[in-house]
Amino acid sequence: MQSIDGLQSTDGARSEAGTDPVADTRTTDRPRSVVGRGRRRLAGVSFLIGAVAVTTFFAIGAWQRRWIADDGLIVLRTLRNLFAGNGPVFNAGERVEANTSTAWTYLLWFWAWITDGQLEYVALWVALVCSVAAIPIAMYGSARLYGNRLGGLTGDGWTLLLPFGAIIYIAIPPARDFATSGLENGLCIFWAAVLWCQLVAWARRGPHTRPRGAAATLVLAFTAGLAPLVRPELAVFGGLVLVLVFCAPLGWKMRLGVVVVAGALPVGYQIFRMGYYALLVPNPAVAKDASGAKWSQGFTYLTNLFGPYVLVLPVVMAVVAGVILVVGARLRAGAASADETPTDSLQAVSWRSRLGAMSARLQSSTAVVSVVVVAGLILIVYWIRQGGDFMHGRVLLVPLFVTLLPLMVVPLTIPAHLGAAFGRRPAQKSVVDDEPEPAEVSPAQRRRTRVGLVGAVAMAGLWVTVLIWGIGTHANVLPNAGIDIGRSGIVDERRFYVTNMGNENPVTAEDYLAYPRMSSMVEKIDKYHEDGGVILPSFNYDEWYVAQLPAVMPPGAKRQVTVYFLNLGMTSMNAPLDVRVIDQMGLAYPLAAHTERLEDGRIGHDKILPSEWVVAEAGAYPRKPVLPGYLDEDLVRQAQVALQCPETKDRFASFEAPWSFNRFKSNLKQAFTFNSYRIQREPEYEIARCGLEMPPPVNPE
Repeated sequence: MQSIDGLQSTDGARSEAGTDPVADTRTTDRPRSVVGRGRRRLAGVSFLIGAVAVTTFFAIGAWQRRWIADDGLIVLRTLRNLFAGNGPVFNAGERVEANTSTAWTYLLWFWAWITDGQLEYVALWVALVCSVAAIPIAMYGSARLYGNRLGGLTGDGWTLLLPFGAIIYIAIPPARDFATSGLENGLCIFWAAVLWCQLVAWARRGPHTRPRGAAATLVLAFTAGLAPLVRPELAVFGGLVLVLVFCAPLGWKMRLGVVVVAGALPVGYQIFRMGYYALLVPNPAVAKDASGAKWSQGFTYLTNLFGPYVLVLPVVMAVVAGVILVVGARLRAGAASADETPTDSLQAVSWRSRLGAMSARLQSSTAVVSVVVVAGLILIVYWIRQGGDFMHGRVLLVPLFVTLLPLMVVPLTIPAHLGAAFGRRPAQKSVVDDEPEPAEVSPAQRRRTRVGLVGAVAMAGLWVTVLIWGIGTHANVLPNAGIDIGRSGIVDERRFYVTNMGNENPVTAEDYLAYPRMSSMVEKIDKYHEDGGVILPSFNYDEWYVAQLPAVMPPGAKRQVTVYFLNLGMTSMNAPLDVRVIDQMGLAYPLAAHTERLEDGRIGHDKILPSEWVVAEAGAYPRKPVLPGYLDEDLVRQAQVALQCPETKDRFASFEAPWSFNRFKSNLKQAFTFNSYRIQREPEYEIARCGLEMPPPVNPE
């Protein structure tokens, strides 16, 4: 309540202090009169009740569905290596960045270091706290946005700040699934909510700010600059915010400060990434070919989220609510400008003043809302183009959250003096200024009151509709969830694992030992830990194949167990750190990551490297009967030759060779090339691509 009161005084101070014509032209969204204390208190109390209620329901739902996904365990392997002194790597001795969110990795590392807690529970609680905290923070930003509209069109109405977009978000089951999960969704929406609050505060300060405002602008720039570290595609949101701030009225020193503060950390880390990992992006971005396009699959992913929850209904309600708020803002601004007397300073201005006026308009509520909505829509389109994901709803949650930020709460204003507006009965006193009210309401005020009443009824109808939708939708599930992945390749990830393991809340790596193959994998690792070998999955869920190493190893080679399996998280967290864990997709295995994307592959799993490559690369014995019977001896031999391709050898050296200053410089240069480097998944085609000599058949006919 106190913060909403503060909005009024801030706005008033801004309009009184500035005499610059440019500043005056942009304050059309200020309140026409000071809203009474009782009305401000009502708005504050309604916001507080709504925020507490929505946050509580979200927290309860998220806790009931708590879990750590297989992919959520991947980052924990990197934390184990960090604490073991192996560096930010997935496998010791291989500089591979297996985590998409850099900020999430180091946030978990920090809290694990502070608490010394079990890594799975650290990830669970940090994700839960970030997810839950994001809701009231986002709602507070929206409440501040509408703080200058308390009182409605006439300025003396009774305004409630009701949760709206927040209800839509928390009602979607995947939002509660990924509030924990060990993935970075919680951090993403928390960052977006904080940035939203900072943006609204920046817009309300106006172009003429005190040193304290300048410091706040720099903090805003720092937060926006974190975008690519939170998740690479969020650079769209952070970048648009930085462009907005940079182009707004700032001195050149402040503009330079914005650039430095925003860019110092992400640019510094990018230099480190290029020199350490020899890539421009995290390795999963290469593995999933983030620059590729699968529009058809993307629309399938969109309908997979919208269909089960009839999500189009609240989306339409949100669009209508946005239109009502825009129309109301224009009517309010028009009424305010009609009551003001034009000044000579606004009649004739130079092109420089016009340019200044355009720049000043960028630091306004309208510009801020436009940037946020556009950023959210761009992110939605990006993921549709990318093809979405294999996890139901996951990658669309953050773009949806961002798009809904301006509507997290909405104002519902009941106009005052309805009787006087519709009849001719005089009111005794104006609650606004405690001045006697005219005996007869003017036609203009009567029209505004009637329009305000229509808007209030419409907004109330939208809010009730969204509330009923949320109550009826929150428990919906996908058809066959947890049983069948389906032809689309999309699965309700949480229900799939819960069903397959018989555990409603799988959190630890030990819980995942109940998943098919995991217990037998641990036994196989123990059996071959000393001798080494490549452990490969069989079609039998209780057995693994082993490609054994030669009795006599080549000079410089070491005996090591390599596990080659798709489920990278549960596998790596149930394996010792001296066991190498790699996957067919290439999330932690650059050789697989640099293959071409399969056009008809399952989304998120459309890179599958044949096992013969791993047998050849790991130095396992390439002949039968030692070689598992389902593997092709000729393919192993061809893979051995294909691995001699000069570019491929350079790529392996970039992450396997000892790290030195010379290696750092070399990686910096080669990162641009390696980012787009691709190999043929079939060894014979790769041999032809590299101009190598095809080896003779192992067993010629």
